[in-house]
Amino acid sequence: MKPQILIFIIAVLLTQNLSAQSKRLRIVKANSANVDIKDDRTLRKNAWKIVPEEKLDVYTTSAKKVTFYTDIDSVSFKIDPKIGTYDFVILLNGKDSANTRIQYQPLRLDMLKQAEKYNYSDNRFVPKFGYQPQDHPDLLKIRKDLKLDSIAGKGSELSQIFNLMHWVHNLVRHDGSSNNPTLKNAIDLIKVCKTENRGINCRMLATILNECYLSMGIPSRYITCMPKETNFDDCHVINMVYSKELSKWIWIDPTFDAYVMDEKGNLLGIPEVRERLIKGQGLVLNADANWNRESMQTKEQYLENYMAKNLYRFQTPVASEYDSETWKSGKKIAYVELLPLDALVQTPQMQEQINNNTGVQFTYYKTNNPNLFWVIP
Repeated sequence: MKPQILIFIIAVLLTQNLSAQSKRLRIVKANSANVDIKDDRTLRKNAWKIVPEEKLDVYTTSAKKVTFYTDIDSVSFKIDPKIGTYDFVILLNGKDSANTRIQYQPLRLDMLKQAEKYNYSDNRFVPKFGYQPQDHPDLLKIRKDLKLDSIAGKGSELSQIFNLMHWVHNLVRHDGSSNNPTLKNAIDLIKVCKTENRGINCRMLATILNECYLSMGIPSRYITCMPKETNFDDCHVINMVYSKELSKWIWIDPTFDAYVMDEKGNLLGIPEVRERLIKGQGLVLNADANWNRESMQTKEQYLENYMAKNLYRFQTPVASEYDSETWKSGKKIAYVELLPLDALVQTPQMQEQINNNTGVQFTYYKTNNPNLFWVIP
């Protein structure tokens, strides 16, 4: 074999070997399943759990640099949005491999800004929203058994609204991973939390507060605030409460004991907060907003990050009433969803489903018209 040919073959083999090495996944060793993650300059302890059983575990981020810290090793990636994904393997206890991916995602606030447009001319049918009267026997029982007159106090309507929010927030612990109890009304939810020394998720907290407001004659709805994705593992549920003093809806969140204002201290409703986030206008979070009386909330953390994700689209029951989500056979419940024009799934506009396990019939309506969704009582 001629020397020139031999040199060429060796060069090709070396190139192929280097190429193969470059395609090998980086391996990070760990003896503990808990992982700390640093997004840019923000370090979050125990932010990730290694699950080798998952085919591919995906971590989404908007950061420019991400570092995973195990108990004995670490790995860092400079994130290029054009590349988008970075794969590596975490080797747990020297034997269990967890395929892991870091996936770039635009800032949630940027995604929300793309969803500004609605269709105010959308006149497709949605049912009229209703509010159970405060003299309904079940609401009278809530008011009496929970001693809500004493809790709300004798001050102004707004003071009563805030007193009830603070009371629910302090009475019941938030636990986003908890299973919902069978009976989903204010009295039974509070009872099961006390008996079992447990917490409940944001939807159940908003359910308790909603029934308390209704029993006091204050119109209220609970609103499921959702991200753009149709499949998601996190959303948030808060209350929209109608203040007769202000002649408007206001934002009330029992999970974080939170309400929102503009720079002048004017209370804001959900659509106003969404609009001001999109336009970069001033927002003020109440100073005592907190989670479980353990961690205080900031405007940046709560509004610009967490709620910017969850203010993309909204869903609410047509009938705001006692025990609305305790599933009983033969029960019928309808929801309306408000979608921006940028939403992924716009149809069908009306859909009916029956849950074979509970026998409950669900009807879902969609609208692109905020005026039909945020209509005053």
